[in-house]
Amino acid sequence: MEQPSVAIVILNWNGKKFLQQFLPSVMASSYTNKKIIVADNASTDDSIEFLKQQYPQVGILQNKSNEGFAKGYNTALKQVQADYYVLLNSDVEVTPNWIEPIIDLMESDKGIAACQPKILTYHKKDQFEYAGACGGWLDQFGYPFSRGRVFDICEKDTGQYDNTQQCFWASGAAFFVRTSVYQEVGGLDEYFFAHQEEIDLCWRIQLAGYKIFVQPSSVVYHLGGGTLPRGSSRKTFLNFRNNLIMLTKNIPLGAALWKIPFRVLLDAVSAWRELLSGNGGYFISILKAHLHYAGWLLWNRKYSAFPKKKDGKLSGYYRGSVVWAHFIKKKKTFLEIVGNK
Repeated sequence: MEQPSVAIVILNWNGKKFLQQFLPSVMASSYTNKKIIVADNASTDDSIEFLKQQYPQVGILQNKSNEGFAKGYNTALKQVQADYYVLLNSDVEVTPNWIEPIIDLMESDKGIAACQPKILTYHKKDQFEYAGACGGWLDQFGYPFSRGRVFDICEKDTGQYDNTQQCFWASGAAFFVRTSVYQEVGGLDEYFFAHQEEIDLCWRIQLAGYKIFVQPSSVVYHLGGGTLPRGSSRKTFLNFRNNLIMLTKNIPLGAALWKIPFRVLLDAVSAWRELLSGNGGYFISILKAHLHYAGWLLWNRKYSAFPKKKDGKLSGYYRGSVVWAHFIKKKKTFLEIVGNK
């Protein structure tokens, strides 16, 4: 039986050094029915010339401007035909057989719409990586965490999360998605630009009745912080703004009426705490995020990708508060907070 077709699409913006370093591992992937495409977000370095000279077999799609992660991918994927898309960060080293376990899993259950591999840290290969670790979860107030990563604490991988299971969101660092479902739910929300857009997409996918999985038999290594380093003001702004937008879009109105104000309050506590410790940039980023969220609420909602339906069952959803469990009850790991799920 013929393998399903897989398109590995790497979004690039001035990332020649990452392409030099990590593209060889992608080229060495053992899956045969694949194509590798670099979608370039109007780079000003010599990424394109490098690809044409060194990797003529790699497809190149050139966006006219830097459209960010969300619109950059949507623009590119409209031009790609395959059974499955793989959205792969340019700073990810893959293992030779990273594709087969995930495609086998998704082919075994047509209800699985998206999946991620186990993601470990490139420089500490026995430690889970921040962006997704071993499957993303979400608490009731919209705070994302992962099997293997709670806030800034990344656990050592001792095989504790090696079971294949459903989760809430799959990491955008190495995101496998069924093409038909990606198109059905409208792709990534372009208003987000970057950060948490894959969580929003996975939420909409689940509400449409599909499942998200993690397959730890597939392993990749993520460098992280390639485009926007952790701690940057821009990253803080996008994370806080997009998280509030995501909550507003996807939770029922009754819940939104109390959860959104409570989230804004929690954000304000975080902002003031950082300001009092001397981090004024963090405070300003959250203030800007809240102002932009208010602007979205008043003027831009019609441009956002809202769920087409909201009757799907959510998995990987923690009905408590991960902030309370971690910062007040001092629970450090996923297993301490959620239990063995």
